[in-house]
Amino acid sequence: MAGLRLASVRKKFGATDVIRNVDLDIADGEFVVFVGPSGCGKSTLLRMIAGLEDITGGDLFIDGRRCNDIEPRARGIAMVFQSYALYPHLTVYENMSFGLTLNRTPKSEIDTRVREAARILKLEHLLDRKPSQLSGGQRQRVAIGRAIIRKPAVFLFDEPLSNLDAALRMDMRMEIAKLHKELGATMIYVTHDQVEAMTLADKIVVLEGGVVQQIGAPIELYKKPANKFVAGFIGSPKMNFLNVKVTAVSGSSVTVESPTVSPVTVEAKGFSSGDRAVLGVRPQYLRRDTDATGGSRVKGNVSLVERLGTETIVSFETMSNERALAAIPQDEVFEAGSAVEFAFDPQLSHLFAA
Repeated sequence: MAGLRLASVRKKFGATDVIRNVDLDIADGEFVVFVGPSGCGKSTLLRMIAGLEDITGGDLFIDGRRCNDIEPRARGIAMVFQSYALYPHLTVYENMSFGLTLNRTPKSEIDTRVREAARILKLEHLLDRKPSQLSGGQRQRVAIGRAIIRKPAVFLFDEPLSNLDAALRMDMRMEIAKLHKELGATMIYVTHDQVEAMTLADKIVVLEGGVVQQIGAPIELYKKPANKFVAGFIGSPKMNFLNVKVTAVSGSSVTVESPTVSPVTVEAKGFSSGDRAVLGVRPQYLRRDTDATGGSRVKGNVSLVERLGTETIVSFETMSNERALAAIPQDEVFEAGSAVEFAFDPQLSHLFAA
């Protein structure tokens, strides 16, 4: 296995900067997820690591070896694609063994590796089938098996579950997590789905516009987002952003309020009295306020109620015409159009510059 290091890595397509000065260290055996919206550069960065895209500037090191000009097949990596990329005329066994056959690996070794990968991925009973006879989840497991038998130093996954339905995605997430634990391999995984990122990663790299916005453990990004973009991207339902005004500053404490939000005092730096700001509160931290006195509160009118069984998602419009959400764990009754007031703990909120 191997670790990776990216040092000021850049990529340009013509005059357009797609990846901008990415610095990243990935430890041996770590599971790292690149996450961000479509077009943020995450797949391009993965393809640069794989050698499928040239590096415009900076350096890529795999296991301490500079790999900028090394051919993809010599980098010790294996890549699993979104489209599976299986040969339709070959059986599962032949698809998995294809690369080793090309390299003239002895047949006995090929058979051992294929059957071991099939055991890990529960494909033993499917080895004689063609891809057209498999479900989407089974095809994806075959693609992963083809990568496993190469015994790469690094596994690369490019949105491998995006073609699967919700139930299969959950099953395959569990399979990939178990695979990582069993192999102890270095894995880099690209997705736009922050739920996948939160559940799989040891470390998440959040990208936007080709720039790394934050790197950290999933819970760190959730509880301590570096900026408004990360705060809004990580977490489901997404964080509420409410426009407020700074009314007082005392040391590292800032008090804000608005026609919608009662006075809230939070820990924040870089603000002055009179500044406009944005208060971030996660829907899960809002609770129905039955006590009219004390605490921090946000008011509005209910516009939509979604009952999901385990929780109720209440969409409401604030006094400042902002749309916000509350995720209420109890099966409480809300009526569309009615006035509502939610309380929250100021220590669980975040303050961002407007």
